[in-house]
Amino acid sequence: MGAIFRLFQSRRQLLLENLALRQQLAALKRKHPRPRLSGLDRVFWVLASKLWSGWKQSLLIVTPETVVRWHRAGFALYWRSISKARRVLGRQRISKEVTDLTSENPTWGGPRIHGELIMLGFVSERTASRWIRRLSRSPEPAKRWLAFLRNHREAITAMDFFTVPTIKFSLLYCFFLIGHDRRQVLHFNVTRYPSSAWIVQQLREAFPYHSVPRFLIFDRDAKYGWEVPIAARSMHIRPIRTSFESPWQNGVAERWVESCRRDLLDHVIALNERHLKQNLRLRLLRR
Repeated sequence: MGAIFRLFQSRRQLLLENLALRQQLAALKRKHPRPRLSGLDRVFWVLASKLWSGWKQSLLIVTPETVVRWHRAGFALYWRSISKARRVLGRQRISKEVTDLTSENPTWGGPRIHGELIMLGFVSERTASRWIRRLSRSPEPAKRWLAFLRNHREAITAMDFFTVPTIKFSLLYCFFLIGHDRRQVLHFNVTRYPSSAWIVQQLREAFPYHSVPRFLIFDRDAKYGWEVPIAARSMHIRPIRTSFESPWQNGVAERWVESCRRDLLDHVIALNERHLKQNLRLRLLRR
């Protein structure tokens, strides 16, 4: 039956399948208790997954998920090699007496504590603020935020970014807007170079004809700048930024990113912006 089916395949498909099978036979003939794939073998299959639509049917030694994992490992190795941290000299450790001065007055805030300590020649404002974040805080602000999310669920929309590596080890930035009431993605787009002007344009495309939400939640990413909050207010949307290092305050968007990676992005390797858009659109249509 398989031979009859191959009669209707194109010459290109047959040549690629023949090349794939020969490559695996060469790996099996190596004198090892278990066939081992070299780095060139892994590169071969990563490239084959992009140039040949039927590459999964000819895999015998490894699974398609393993090929995707090789690409992720190569991406991490590539960026680790070009962004090695330079060796820096350590700084003098702050004494316990100075940290105790900070912990005794946590309500003052970093700038005021820094102003008091700078007269003694101690610590920077950033260090003082970091000590305050380590102290135990009152649970009341968190309760108020959760009450706000529950009480205004129908009027809240959240936006966020997440990155996707491509076959060439570059990064694509995926932007999306999701409603809190039905957890539905209202708008998404992909770009290589995100900017505040590009984000403002996405907001205009997502909410035409004055169909805008009451609240818009987003984090403190530098990509938003000051233009995005101003544009949101001009559209009669109240922009609300989350606190520093508090992704739980934008939990609806964070959970959608996690499910999108688990269900889609962990099983494909993006070629370019168009390829990623098509995969995201297909996933949203299947929901």
